[in-house]
Amino acid sequence: MLIFYAPTTGGFYNSIDHANEIPKDAVEISEHAYSALFAAPFLNRCITSDDMGYPVLSELEVDRIETQILNETHWRDAQLTATDRLVARDRDEMDDGGGTTLDQAQYTQLQAYRRALRDWPQDELFPAAEHRPVAPPWLKAQLQ
Repeated sequence: MLIFYAPTTGGFYNSIDHANEIPKDAVEISEHAYSALFAAPFLNRCITSDDMGYPVLSELEVDRIETQILNETHWRDAQLTATDRLVARDRDEMDDGGGTTLDQAQYTQLQAYRRALRDWPQDELFPAAEHRPVAPPWLKAQLQ
């Protein structure tokens, strides 16, 4: 039995089961080469063809920008969620007439930071992590 690989379909064909269906661009490969392709780990790899049309294992190309956008959007969402309780606490404290944990300047800075987080995906520098909105210096202590 002969084994063929067709780069146009990315498929393997054999001379017994596919005798009349083998694409014109198919190249013959040895049983050893066929077995070696499937013996190798496929984690982050796929079968593609080389310049001559022979099958080879290649690294998957992950779209870096898409991954970066996803990561930075998750980070931004986590920052908004983490600061939600500070806003809610401050509003509750104002409603009950007592003092607030945050002073007016801190509350204004917090809301400005949250606005910057919400607007960041539309910024021309998004999703570069080094250009994330900067949290007020006192915020980390409040979130602990």
